[in-house]
Amino acid sequence: MRTLGGKFVVAVVMFAAIVLLAMIPERDNPEAFHTVAEWDRFVEERLMHAPSDSVHLFPTARRCQGCHGYDPQMNAMVDWMGNDINTHDDWASSMMANSAKDPFWRAKVSHEVLVNPTHKMDLETKCISCHAPQGHFTAILRGAEHYSITEMENDTIAMDGVSCGACHMKAEEDLDKLFSGEGKYDTSGVMYGPFEMPFAAPMNDFVGFNPVYSEHINDSGICASCHTLLTSSTDLEGNYTGRKFVEQATYHEWINSDFDDDGATPKTCQGCHMPRIEDNIVISANYLFLDPRAPFALHDLVGANVTMLELMKDNRKALNIQAADEHFDETIAKTLDMLQKQTLAVELTNTKIESDSAYFDFKIQNKAGHKFPSGYPSRRVYVAFTVTDDSGGVLWKSGGTDENFEIIGHPDGLMPHFNTITEENQVQIYEYIVTDVNGDITTTLEQADGALKDNRLPPKGFSTSHSAYDTTLIYGAALADPNFNYEGGVEGSGADIISYHIPLNGYSGNINVLAKIYYQSITPRFVKPMFDESTPEIEVFRSMYNAADLSPILVAQDSIVDLFVESLAIDEDDIAHIIVYPNPSENGLFHISSEKIVEKVRVVDMNGKLILDMENPNRTIQLPNVSGVYAVELFVAGGSVVKKIFVN
Repeated sequence: MRTLGGKFVVAVVMFAAIVLLAMIPERDNPEAFHTVAEWDRFVEERLMHAPSDSVHLFPTARRCQGCHGYDPQMNAMVDWMGNDINTHDDWASSMMANSAKDPFWRAKVSHEVLVNPTHKMDLETKCISCHAPQGHFTAILRGAEHYSITEMENDTIAMDGVSCGACHMKAEEDLDKLFSGEGKYDTSGVMYGPFEMPFAAPMNDFVGFNPVYSEHINDSGICASCHTLLTSSTDLEGNYTGRKFVEQATYHEWINSDFDDDGATPKTCQGCHMPRIEDNIVISANYLFLDPRAPFALHDLVGANVTMLELMKDNRKALNIQAADEHFDETIAKTLDMLQKQTLAVELTNTKIESDSAYFDFKIQNKAGHKFPSGYPSRRVYVAFTVTDDSGGVLWKSGGTDENFEIIGHPDGLMPHFNTITEENQVQIYEYIVTDVNGDITTTLEQADGALKDNRLPPKGFSTSHSAYDTTLIYGAALADPNFNYEGGVEGSGADIISYHIPLNGYSGNINVLAKIYYQSITPRFVKPMFDESTPEIEVFRSMYNAADLSPILVAQDSIVDLFVESLAIDEDDIAHIIVYPNPSENGLFHISSEKIVEKVRVVDMNGKLILDMENPNRTIQLPNVSGVYAVELFVAGGSVVKKIFVN
């Protein structure tokens, strides 16, 4: 009876499909519906589950939801513990699902257009190619030269963001060779998946696509076309310079790592952002006879952007986001888990206590398969380093934010990369700072032409001699830091070690040392130039931004508790008898005058770079003939003293 019943159900399904197909306008006449939205309304009102490829090339996620969404019977997409892990709901609250609705992105595109209004169509077309790839690709394939924000807003498949077909319809051809939104899609009506011998009837009959097994769906190249982005640079008048600028290169950072070269089984993008579980999972609802499959890729698609996920959750009705609060809560929790458990490993060590100073090394190991932070250059990571006494009073602190979430002590310009930190206004910030054609810092990305700083933590195995280094360059003082991506003189550690020299100022007793690393996905100084202007999109985002919780996200921390220190500070009378002259110096040459024997001299510049570390020095010091301010620490019996000297 069960067999006959099954045949009867299949027959009814096939008959219904034939009837529905007969009702659909001719496939050769796509003008029967002018927009995908019109087609969606027609399907919703008249055809219910009819095939969708008679008008457009990609299915909306809603059509895939019928089989790959929540199963009320709890038979499909449920793990061995009974947890619902359906692909649609996990995806729906991700940044990728809402990429076309992202209010920060919409505001920034409008700002770029405001700066270069004659480039409006080119700018919007390029930006949409990754944030709404299915709408963009359909328009371009049909002969359009551009695809605008207005067209995107009226295109259902575009407003799906990075939806099912954006990945599962990627063509294998040139998979890892096309970037900047130039991906290729298979338009023959296939939907690629990771499992052999898929049960094809439901997808064929009701969605109009043929599920096909292909290994390339698990290849990191699926992500390449949008996660390496080169832009066409302009000067400040809007003229194209003919040069390309690497706005972001997450895919190439992965190539330049051990993750891409891990024997026969490299760790792919999907391996972290779509983790596999070994549970046997039925992957489609409504078909009780289906065999379970394994391994199953969770469609969490989480990264690090807790702030924007929370902002979009708080404004989901205004943004017309369909995902429920509970799905956002799950995505946010998983994003925090990735940030705090899978991104960094840290270690704080006390290297010595000498004279009136305590010395610490803070090692930060990047565990990600790309730079951290990676992607869009609004992101930064900073270190907050605090030393407190027994009662909790702060003895010394570097890092921290004010009421506007700007880093305390940050100059108006650039905070350099530090190897050694000796002053409270020196803060280690890992970030990508870009410049225009005049070498000035800019956040207008079409005007980006170079960089002053890129000390973002590289992945393990990263090399300056790798073929992909031209798109993953290190900029600034990090290049000269012997502890940045180097260990024992060997490149590729994927780590950085910051040395902290903390003055005790005569304090003796127990101290507590705490080093924390924080992540900000939207920094105040990045959005300020945009907020200095006004467009409807900027005003929408401004209101959401001002109401959002913009607190930096704690990524990792380590501490040393109850460390006993005993100050050996020099008496004030002794300090007066230690003189370094001439100050300033014209050529970097200085002399030391002291009634005590100078046992050691250590000199650092204002970037924290160690210039000189000499035992039993002569009374004459020769520094590089480079103008600037230097800190000279002189060690004598009973302690040390720091003198600030200048080279003109």
